[in-house]
Amino acid sequence: MHFDVIIIGAGAAGMMCAAQAGGRGRRVLLVDHADKLGERIRISGGGRCNFTNRTVSADNYLSQNPHFCRSALARFTQFDFIAMMDRRRIPYHEREHGQLFCDETAQDIIDMLRDACEDAGVRFAHPCAVHHVEANREAPVKRFALATDQGRFTGQSLVVATGGLAIPKIGASPFGYRLAEQFGIPVVAPKPALVPLALVPEMLEPIKPLAGATLDATASFDQAAFRENVLITHRGLSGPAILQISSYWQMQEYAGGKKRPLEIDLLPGIDAGQWLEQHRQGRVQLPNLLAEHLPRRFAQEWCALLGGEKLASRPIGELGRRDLALVASQLNAWPLMPSGTLGFAKAEVTLGGVSTDALSSKTMEAKALPGLFFIGEVVDVTGWLGGYNFQWAWSSGWVAGQFA
Repeated sequence: MHFDVIIIGAGAAGMMCAAQAGGRGRRVLLVDHADKLGERIRISGGGRCNFTNRTVSADNYLSQNPHFCRSALARFTQFDFIAMMDRRRIPYHEREHGQLFCDETAQDIIDMLRDACEDAGVRFAHPCAVHHVEANREAPVKRFALATDQGRFTGQSLVVATGGLAIPKIGASPFGYRLAEQFGIPVVAPKPALVPLALVPEMLEPIKPLAGATLDATASFDQAAFRENVLITHRGLSGPAILQISSYWQMQEYAGGKKRPLEIDLLPGIDAGQWLEQHRQGRVQLPNLLAEHLPRRFAQEWCALLGGEKLASRPIGELGRRDLALVASQLNAWPLMPSGTLGFAKAEVTLGGVSTDALSSKTMEAKALPGLFFIGEVVDVTGWLGGYNFQWAWSSGWVAGQFA
């Protein structure tokens, strides 16, 4: 029951790490509490898995140390994973913004990783509940001991690939964070990321009838901005642009202080002030003018929300310059203060996690406890929507597999 490497978590990062470590001749045990392997892979991308992106850099990730991910991403790139797909002859296609998806099913990737593990002699233990983990710093071989419902396992190295708190319905848990804290490794407080945002009632009520409306808009916060669809929901805002900016909006909590609103540019690429001035002599009503670029129902409700009956029903030529200046500023930078997020149940990934200050960026090993590694989503590295989080799983898992 002794192994060179024990990996807890048989998801994307865990299976990649296991295959790499096993390929080096290490005796590897891959433990997971779930019945099925790689469930997160299976359900992603509508079942086709957005497995990476054509363009990947550290700029696509958020962390308390934004440079931490550079080394792993450079040593196992998106093109390395694409090469794995090509060798396996798994067909895939590219969508907007460089996103790559399987042509057929995400199960193809799970099968590829599982077969790579089996070829490398990896032993699987799942479903297997880990009750307790001990570390003996004085024992270089049997350094870690796991008490499980399948018995006691010991290992020279322990890799934690247990993921974050997003999507609890498929088994997400704080196990990895608790394990880190058990060994004195700091954890950046986990928060939902790539997640829909809720609005305060006074902002939500006027637009709630518009639930289902989709806008081509730019959502921004601080220096980050994303132009994609914004979706009005019965609880607030969703859609790719909102999911992307939600991670940045959540980051402000780590800095403390008063929360600030995000902004939505309803006319991206258009100077709203100049555009309104061009139509100022006309008799068209503002909602009808806005309907050239926005859904008609949304334009009507938005004007009423901004200025009541005055903006919603008067011809634009009867509006004063102060009114038009207000409309122009709000069109290009509509401030919205979320009341919060819809939580981990609706989040794509987790923001925060095991502090990168405690890990080696070159090996993913804990600086204070040799032989202990953390990889994937459990680490404080969070990618954009679009395949970046899977690429972090592949890259961090590959790196740890070379050293564990």
